[in-house]
Amino acid sequence: MTDTTKKIGLFAIVGLLIVLTGVIQSWNTALQILNMGLISAIMALGVNLQWGFAGLFNVGIMGFVALGGLATVLVSTDPLPEAWSAGGFRILLALVLGAATVVAAVLSYARLAKGKARTLAMLAILVVGFFLYRWVFDPAVEAVEAINPAMAGNIGGLGLPVVLAWPVGGLLAAGVAWIIGKTALGLRSDYLAIATLGIAEIIIAVMKNEDWLARGVKNVIGLPRPVPYEIDLQQSTAFVDRATSFGLTATTASTLWVKLLYAGLFTVVLLILLWMAQKALHSPWGRMMRAIRDNEVASEAMGKDVTRRHLQVFILGSAVCGIAGAMMTTLDGQLTPGTYQPLRFTFLIWVMVIVGGSGNNLGAVLGGFLIWFLWVQVEPLGQALMQVITYGMADDSALKAHLLDSTAHMRLLTMGLVLLLVLRFSPRGLIPEK
Repeated sequence: MTDTTKKIGLFAIVGLLIVLTGVIQSWNTALQILNMGLISAIMALGVNLQWGFAGLFNVGIMGFVALGGLATVLVSTDPLPEAWSAGGFRILLALVLGAATVVAAVLSYARLAKGKARTLAMLAILVVGFFLYRWVFDPAVEAVEAINPAMAGNIGGLGLPVVLAWPVGGLLAAGVAWIIGKTALGLRSDYLAIATLGIAEIIIAVMKNEDWLARGVKNVIGLPRPVPYEIDLQQSTAFVDRATSFGLTATTASTLWVKLLYAGLFTVVLLILLWMAQKALHSPWGRMMRAIRDNEVASEAMGKDVTRRHLQVFILGSAVCGIAGAMMTTLDGQLTPGTYQPLRFTFLIWVMVIVGGSGNNLGAVLGGFLIWFLWVQVEPLGQALMQVITYGMADDSALKAHLLDSTAHMRLLTMGLVLLLVLRFSPRGLIPEK
């Protein structure tokens, strides 16, 4: 079997699984799996840039995905003039003062001679800057959050088309990745993992607690969409007639059509990012990144700036995750910071990359589709399996009750089993790096 035939066969198997889901369960379920599979493939592609290209162990994927979701709110929701007049501009001023305080402290450290004078100067700048920042920031936040807190209580957005939030989500994630990278990329791989995980938790904590930004845990719902609403399609005579000609009700046809439109948009984004990643992989830059990954010492001896290259690929991978996060929030139509969990948005993405094939972009995409399909389908299939296993047992059987209750853990069991099998029989992934 040639390498190309193997790739086509693996993608065909995943496609067949999705088609069978449509035939056996429903096409709505199949298209939902397809859409989230496309988004998951983009996340896996971003992680593969960092780990597969450069060997950077980023365990803060969740934070960059959440930043993409935040960008969707800040870009696409309607502006709230009352909030801005009450305290929005003072919040911006406070943030500028906070950034200026940090910059002033860094400059004083760099320019003053080592000694007590430098330490005292830095402490004075930080203390004065902190109190000045809080003096401006706290009243402004209270004023903004007091405006219609049941429905708003935040600064709102720019009212721009939601599709523009996708690249903005990438830029926001890239900006935060630059800040993180400047401070954390000098750490060893295990310490880098701990640092990125901690920073991701900080990002989620900020999103949960700063109501003025995106309503915190009160969530933002009803986000704009790049596709029509189902209710609008159902009220269109032409659409209803077309649906009837296919033997479908207006409700079913509208939900299928909307999901198909999302799938088309997400496919375009995935193909563009995959094309760019492939170009980067086979370019001199990509070969240099793999050389740095395999032997940093030798690369430094050849004159390569390893830290700078690590920063580049860390920013690029985080930007891709930010784009995927913005797309996912657009698909959901809401931002719910409480749903960002490391299990779903870090561990699962890593499983996708490892199973698909670390260092291979097509492998990462395949892993994204396959693992997401299993993540969704394992629990209902496990429930059916347990029903078969416990068939004939007494209703009051403790073993039957235990087996039926254990289906909630089938997802984790399956992910672990798949990971073990792949690492045992194909340790470089289903589509290994060449």
